[in-house]
Amino acid sequence: MMIIAAAAVFADPARAQESIRPGYWESVDQVLSPIASSKTDRRCITPKDVAKFMSCYINHHYECTCPEQSIGGGKIAFKGQCVDHKGRQVGIEGTGDFTATTLHMTARAHFKLLGLPMDADAATDAHRLGDTCPPGSTGGPPAGGQPETYR
Repeated sequence: MMIIAAAAVFADPARAQESIRPGYWESVDQVLSPIASSKTDRRCITPKDVAKFMSCYINHHYECTCPEQSIGGGKIAFKGQCVDHKGRQVGIEGTGDFTATTLHMTARAHFKLLGLPMDADAATDAHRLGDTCPPGSTGGPPAGGQPETYR
């Protein structure tokens, strides 16, 4: 489960301290409960991906809206709803800390399973590996293309 988007303020270089930097990133995404799992992923975070990476995004199966969201001063907080393609709803809330090259977030999802209310806890720890995204990296240039560099 990936937890992680915000507003267009991240494109402004004067506000660079208010977001992570684009580049090549590694993240460890963990579901802590009810059933523990962990996934390590490396991906190219482009300038247009920064907001999504820093928000209440669960994964590509869900469309999320978080009207209660704040990002700034190295802190993230959000609360909202996500819906999958079958109309199943998941409430989500989370908090986190970030620098230009690190991100740590925790989140709790509220949903129903077989009609019973359930909670799931998750965490993401990510760090920037560098300015250059290797060809073929997720979110990066096509395989065989030129590496993208973000400074």
